[in-house]
Amino acid sequence: MLKKSISRYSPTLLRAPELQTRLSALPRCQQFGLSHDALLNLPEQDLSKREWFIIDSTIREGLQFCNAFFDSNEKREIAQRISDFGIEYIELLNPCVSQQSFDDIKAIVDMRLNAKILTHVRCNIGDVDRALQTGVDGIDIVIGTSSYLRQFSHGKSIQEIKKMAKNVIEYIQAKNENVEIRFSTEDSFRSDIDDLMDIYSFVSELNISRVGIADTVGIAAPDQVYKLVSQVREAINTSKCDIEIHLHNDTGCAIANAYMALKAGAKYIDTCVLGIGERNGIVPLGGFLSRMIPVNKEYVQQKYKLKELKNLENYICNHCDIQIPFNNYITGYAAFTHKAGIHAKAVLNNPETYECL
Repeated sequence: MLKKSISRYSPTLLRAPELQTRLSALPRCQQFGLSHDALLNLPEQDLSKREWFIIDSTIREGLQFCNAFFDSNEKREIAQRISDFGIEYIELLNPCVSQQSFDDIKAIVDMRLNAKILTHVRCNIGDVDRALQTGVDGIDIVIGTSSYLRQFSHGKSIQEIKKMAKNVIEYIQAKNENVEIRFSTEDSFRSDIDDLMDIYSFVSELNISRVGIADTVGIAAPDQVYKLVSQVREAINTSKCDIEIHLHNDTGCAIANAYMALKAGAKYIDTCVLGIGERNGIVPLGGFLSRMIPVNKEYVQQKYKLKELKNLENYICNHCDIQIPFNNYITGYAAFTHKAGIHAKAVLNNPETYECL
């Protein structure tokens, strides 16, 4: 009786065909390591069949990290490594910051990388005109919409913001209809929900590629992200544009928030190598991929050269005077170590007993 009980629950005592048969009979969540469904009452979204893309912002958001001072050669090297890794989009800084910034963007554009090159600008004609001169593939427009930023940053009303957005978007389209355009609100999670829906529904009809949602101060929790992305998805014309999200990590929820954003219908996730950025940074590239590997391992492995992740992170570390954390996702030196005897014994038989990646 005891032997039957052990063989029923211990994969190491089952033959591979028998184990596979029993696993295939389980609900999908249990096949991939979960023994229960999500507690939240969310509509079922099979992310394993969903397409998503990464916009890496290491050479824009990452430059706002306190230890990041990349020179022109280093920016080009980082861009090359990120593109070679398989990242679909690379976001660069505003060309209006300085002549050097403008020259650096043009130099990276001239490299003709596999990744599409974007630049991040304010919502005004001067910025987008300068951006167009660099030859980038896309322009990411942003303007603050929270009461904090409207009062203490630019002083514009929602109606004025809509008018500015229309003028800037139409200016870009008149100059180059092939440029991808993303229009993003800033401090989205502290903005009035009616104001956000008004802006998003309006700009989504202007033939742009993406609308952007930004948790600028890292205040959002996963359930709030799911709710807002779902609301934006209902408000916009999804036949014309997709949703991108930018998530800061001040309260430790960036990766979970990115996952919930995808679950709610977002398609583009902003990341930085090791998550470097303003204050506590944003979604770390490796951390996001570690979250998505259990969802669809084949999809992640097909798109990205995971074996190069540590080399990419080490390059950033060497130029920011930091180290890869011991508990870093995938690449931390403790990520796949097992000290407890029970763990070690089981892992020697089958690594999946205590490892989900």
